[in-house]
Amino acid sequence: MESEQNKAQPVVAEAPAWVARKLLRAARSGTLATVTNGQPFTALITPATAADGTVLLLLSALSEHTRHLRADPRCAMMVVGQLEGPNPQTAPRLTITGNAVLADQALKPRWLARHPYADLYADFGDFALWQIIPGGGLLVAGFARAYRLRASELMPDLEALASVAAAEEDVLAYCNRDHLPSLISLAQAAGGRNGDWRMVAVDVDGCDLSDGETVLRLAWPKSVVDADGVRDALMQLLRHARTG
Repeated sequence: MESEQNKAQPVVAEAPAWVARKLLRAARSGTLATVTNGQPFTALITPATAADGTVLLLLSALSEHTRHLRADPRCAMMVVGQLEGPNPQTAPRLTITGNAVLADQALKPRWLARHPYADLYADFGDFALWQIIPGGGLLVAGFARAYRLRASELMPDLEALASVAAAEEDVLAYCNRDHLPSLISLAQAAGGRNGDWRMVAVDVDGCDLSDGETVLRLAWPKSVVDADGVRDALMQLLRHARTG
């Protein structure tokens, strides 16, 4: 039987898990909460997501929050979407709780694809890539619209993940070689300035376009399962960009 709490919640047009994943992958900044000697602490961070949707953070060993994570990996992170009105409480936001671990440094290019400005210092000796292994999440899709999410709901289908990851290199090469005008059209439709836009990352939920300084996240109309799905999603986005 459906609980009274669930009955009272308004229905969002899209599944909460999908809304949460889009919000997380589009975030360029967020708030990280750590704990030290029982005292909570927060810090501004610049997240990216691995292909599997887990959060990547490039952290300096000199930072307070990094020292906290080394002593206690428990953490929480909040990202906030665009505000659509005068009330800050109406902005969509996602909080993820979990544990932070040192990540495979081979994932650093994925983080840099979202934050190209950091190429100047990303290889400094005191910086290392961290990854948040999620335990769960809370999506607030707007005023009085809260949805608790399991860790599994924040992660894409494993078979789809593997299929798209295997095709990513070819997709990037093909689009950047043969379809630059289309990428420029997509970037401009998403609010990007005039420039030489290229695709720098692809995953089951969308892609990232960059002009070398600014990075734009484009979400697919829905999560895809293979390279054909990526192609179809790109065509849908392009048709939408052309028709306004």
